[in-house]
Amino acid sequence: MIDLHTHTFHSDGALVPSELAARAFAKGYKGLAITDHADFSNIADIAGKLRAFVSTLPVDAGMKVAAGIEITHVPPSQIKALCEKGRGLGLGLIVCHGETIVEPVMKGTNVAAIEAGVDILAHPGLVTEKECVLAKQNSVFFEITARKGHSLTNGHVAAMARKYGVGLVLNTDAHSPEDIITDEFALKVALGAGITGVEFERMKENARVLFEKALS
Repeated sequence: MIDLHTHTFHSDGALVPSELAARAFAKGYKGLAITDHADFSNIADIAGKLRAFVSTLPVDAGMKVAAGIEITHVPPSQIKALCEKGRGLGLGLIVCHGETIVEPVMKGTNVAAIEAGVDILAHPGLVTEKECVLAKQNSVFFEITARKGHSLTNGHVAAMARKYGVGLVLNTDAHSPEDIITDEFALKVALGAGITGVEFERMKENARVLFEKALS
């Protein structure tokens, strides 16, 4: 499992980065990206803390960790600037909190995030044809999520991504220990969304490529 969307107590997660990483490693993770919630008020603080943590990991830790952010509930007009700021702060992975059906995310967030060139559009909800075409053009990945609530539209996201050729990754959006999953459970989430075994393997490769990019 390479999980590209997790949270620590630097935003609204329950664990310090070291415990999140330790618990993920115990579950068999090969890679972990910490992507705490960010807007303009805290992005520099989060970037500094996560980069500091990553820099302290010993080379024999058994698992690599990448520092990122999840742009969250930011007005669509500000997403591009925040994405660019995150890149400038040395964050290797930019995730944007998509238009999930279980939270009041501003309409237009999905399009703004895709146009800004984020790496992953998390739990994007009832994605449209326009959003899919843009995501394909901009090489933005859609997320299939293991997180309750957000996962209600996984089937729709998977079907639309298949139709329009959008890349997919599977993440947990983990906020607490019980959110961390095994490869076996990740496969069940994918199958439940109508994703085939072959497509699941492709998703794992997508995650590997994104993770290597985030580490570089």
